[in-house]
Amino acid sequence: MKISKIKKSRVAWKGKAKDRGKTIRNIKKTAKARKKRADQKIQNEQELQRLKEEIEQMRAERDRSAVLAKSDPTVQQRILCVQIVIVGIVSFRSVPRILKVFLHLLMTKLKIPHFTSVIHWTLRVGVAVFNQVSLISCPWVAIIDCSIDVGIRKALVVLRVPLAAFQNKQGAIGLQDCECIGLEVAEKWNGQLVFEALNKIFGKAGAPIAIIKDGGTDIKKGVELLCEKNPDLNIQTIDDIGHFTANALKALFATAKQFVKFLEIVSKGASRIRQTTLAWLLPPKIRTKGRFQGITKVAEWAQRTLVFLGGQRKAKEGSDLSRARKAFAGLAKLRPFLIRFCNICRIAEEILKLMKTEGLNQSSYVKANKLLEQLPKRSLIKTRLLGWLEKHINIHRDLGIGDLRLLVSSDVIESLFGKFKTIIQRNPLCELNRLVYVIPLLCGHHTTTDIEQALKECSQANMLRQIKETIPPTLRQQRNKELNKCLNLVPKSGYLKLLETG
Repeated sequence: MKISKIKKSRVAWKGKAKDRGKTIRNIKKTAKARKKRADQKIQNEQELQRLKEEIEQMRAERDRSAVLAKSDPTVQQRILCVQIVIVGIVSFRSVPRILKVFLHLLMTKLKIPHFTSVIHWTLRVGVAVFNQVSLISCPWVAIIDCSIDVGIRKALVVLRVPLAAFQNKQGAIGLQDCECIGLEVAEKWNGQLVFEALNKIFGKAGAPIAIIKDGGTDIKKGVELLCEKNPDLNIQTIDDIGHFTANALKALFATAKQFVKFLEIVSKGASRIRQTTLAWLLPPKIRTKGRFQGITKVAEWAQRTLVFLGGQRKAKEGSDLSRARKAFAGLAKLRPFLIRFCNICRIAEEILKLMKTEGLNQSSYVKANKLLEQLPKRSLIKTRLLGWLEKHINIHRDLGIGDLRLLVSSDVIESLFGKFKTIIQRNPLCELNRLVYVIPLLCGHHTTTDIEQALKECSQANMLRQIKETIPPTLRQQRNKELNKCLNLVPKSGYLKLLETG
């Protein structure tokens, strides 16, 4: 065969191959574009459906508001006061003052109530909402925690979060997605008391598929007793990812000499610049209790401060750089440790963000493992978090919920406690008393119609009776009871006899 024919045949073959490749690429490109348009169409339809539902909800709210506007002014007043408390998260004493400021902007004339009336109205709604707890058919997860001591008491709170509430969210679970199904107040809690309380609560609200708890020994023991004595319920136990990660960081750094030195430098430096023009460089507050739950903010501050302090270059005398170096003397020497510390905290924070916003399923499990690959093989943090992931992905599989996202964080209940403390903090005697019935109102979404209906369902007498049955006497009540015994010791007039005291 002639060379010319071979060359000609080769050129023709290459031309056909190029055309065929171009055709295949065009087909793939067209198919990809078609799939993208189809996916976009589905997303648009879903978004359109969501917007339609929102519009319908807004119209319904508008209609309810129109009905409410025509209702009794006294009812309007009570509903408005309750909404100011639970939406604005303000103290009860603030409500009358807020009404005085905005009264001239309101469409109706309202009488300014006393703050004690606001307390009673809010408690009536709270008691009514709490009493509405019932069984639900869909699977749900329970979040359990004890509040920190307020006065001499602690509250055990149980929240219910349906699995479906987490599936369509673009972020972490919020209080609007929860329902308070359990509320118990006691001076102390141990495993047996927690077990008895959970038995009572789940007897009314039904059993969850899983319980999320922190590392507290009292709750841990109570949940273990519950699972041990009720094996037929088949309740899984989930360790809160936030507390677990904080404990892992504590085990790694709490007793490390370089970390202790770092905290000492930061503490002394903060005291040196707190009331100076260099106060903008103040580090985040380092807590004594729960220190490692917010340690990532300290790590971020250290990383940025190291960049600001710079290397060996000389600083101008009296400049911010010079003063900062003097205030945080010795920080630069810890640079190798701080680089490692900041890197570990950064990866831990990324995993926390992933688990809190996306939950746990096979997809987030793979992402978390890829993040942990950045840590050394023998890293304590890596070992512990890998163990946590393996344990809880097995729980996810045992639950048989497919690819649904499983909630693994109890942050929402910490947020609940924070809002509740904001409301009660201005009380003269700050303690856990009847005001705990505000907690159910801080969960879920309560419309004006819901509040109006709750006020009708729960009278003042019913509210007082339930509080007397469920809440122990407050410090104020105990004080008044004991001091009132002494009122009749001395006659109001006439001959006064010598009284022995002491």
